[in-house]
Amino acid sequence: MYDILIKNGVYPDYSQKAFIKGDIAIKDGKIVEIGETFEEAMQTIDASQKIVSPGFIDIHMHEERFLQNGRQYDIAEYMLKMGVTTCLGGNCGSARQPLTVFREVIESLGGSPVNYMMQAGYNTARTDMGIGHYNAATPEQISVLAQKMQEDILNGAYGISFGLEYDPGITFEEIMEVLNTQPQKDLYVSAHYREDSKGALRSIEEMIRIAKESGKRFQISHLSSCSAMGQMKESLEILNQAIIDNPRLQYDTYPYIAFATTIGSAVFDEGCFENWEKSYENIWVTDGKYKNQFCTKEIFEELRQNDPGLRVVAFVMNEDEIAAAIANPISGMIGSDGGVTNGTGHPRSAGTFPRVLGKYVREDKVLSLIEALHKMTQASADRLELYHKGRISVGCDADITIFDPDTISDGATFESLDIPTKGIDTVIINGKIALKDNRIINDRAGTFIPGPYMK
Repeated sequence: MYDILIKNGVYPDYSQKAFIKGDIAIKDGKIVEIGETFEEAMQTIDASQKIVSPGFIDIHMHEERFLQNGRQYDIAEYMLKMGVTTCLGGNCGSARQPLTVFREVIESLGGSPVNYMMQAGYNTARTDMGIGHYNAATPEQISVLAQKMQEDILNGAYGISFGLEYDPGITFEEIMEVLNTQPQKDLYVSAHYREDSKGALRSIEEMIRIAKESGKRFQISHLSSCSAMGQMKESLEILNQAIIDNPRLQYDTYPYIAFATTIGSAVFDEGCFENWEKSYENIWVTDGKYKNQFCTKEIFEELRQNDPGLRVVAFVMNEDEIAAAIANPISGMIGSDGGVTNGTGHPRSAGTFPRVLGKYVREDKVLSLIEALHKMTQASADRLELYHKGRISVGCDADITIFDPDTISDGATFESLDIPTKGIDTVIINGKIALKDNRIINDRAGTFIPGPYMK
């Protein structure tokens, strides 16, 4: 007897670039048969008029804050509610707690709402050593940092992430020294660019060079918030050729015209508004006494001085350029860049994947459904070398998101993350039903997935 049988749905076959009708049988966490007739199952799901998709993979998100929030999940539950089954945290050089703590909490809780992978956050390690954001590291410090990155990799980190804009003192030479001392030749590396807007092309050229000279798999993080201020067309032209020349290079992007970060970060250093050709009134406050308000000059300066860790949203990007980054046929994956603090944050944390399918596929028709699903599933799985995920195939992990293509849409807004997504019927993680009709019924179906170099 099977554990779960999904009947009457259609699933994407990326090799044929088509949707195939077929029942899907699940047992012991795996897809064991695909076809039309099967034996009985403990649970049967009728997926008539639905898409039976591989679970969405969020290749760029920001994980739990266990050290701040205790032994509870926050953003992982939002991930699950928008159909994500596996996500990669530790991005932009930031790790919200030591990797060993993160792993131990998930293990002690008996699982997670989603499957978690982590990177080693380079900027966090740099800050922990007392190196200022604008200061260059000494050769001795770089040696220690490289060793720390290797320790995290051996403790289960999948790769290393850098946040170049957040620590302007990080030099190209520092990055190369750290990467060249890592013995893992196929290591995954991601980076938040050094400059956005008018500096976007310089940033992209630098990251292309890092990818080429290091030989590592290199992921450019959230291209939309780097180049969607007038530079996307040229950015994509440069990137597409670079990716053809070096397939180890790639990028991810998200479907919103605003980015989010802490108000005290270097992103908001003097000259940022002139660079974006925007003003204080384009900055939205997500928490605190000015919650759900746009800034004035006075509010901006007060918060930057007195509450630098407060997350704000900057409406500085162009819709047509967001669409171009998502629809790019040569490359690009979908990542939310989501991060939640006390239940507040950017709606990308709760709406990214349904928004792509509802707005950009069904409404705006900038890419097809199967192209969008490929960017959300198999492309990211292959990028992360998770060849047992991201596809509907016998022997693959039973991570599945069932949705209605005619109704799926995001609900989260900048005022509230808790407006439900529409159209997601069921989410299955590791062969267990984790969500049904927007209700979490198993918040421990996911696990921590260690990197391939863990001892």
